[in-house]
Amino acid sequence: MKLFDSERKIMEVLWREGELSAGQVVKILKEEIGWNRNTTYTVIKKCVEKGAVERKEPGFLCRPLVSRQEIQEYETEELIERMFDGSREKFFAAFLGGKKLSKKEAEQMKRMIDELDGEDAPGGGK
Repeated sequence: MKLFDSERKIMEVLWREGELSAGQVVKILKEEIGWNRNTTYTVIKKCVEKGAVERKEPGFLCRPLVSRQEIQEYETEELIERMFDGSREKFFAAFLGGKKLSKKEAEQMKRMIDELDGEDAPGGGK
């Protein structure tokens, strides 16, 4: 699911705070970024139409239907497809861009790659 920046702002509030009334979302976004009531309600409506947010009565309660991780995964895949011809290798090379990783970062990345390799191996996770 593709979210625009404005929709992501609504989602960030809901991911952070959990289920809230639309009025509470309005108050938070007014304080944080200066949005007015109409703007917030319009963007909430768009999120509901996309299936990213569920709206319940009474009280116009809003809760996220998608996780931050699901959106991150979708947008990362979309970026890799669009900018790197679907190549994770090209993405990774561009991501590093000649920058040095700390020893801890390199160890964490190696561990993640080893875990992924283990899922594909016989007797592994998948």
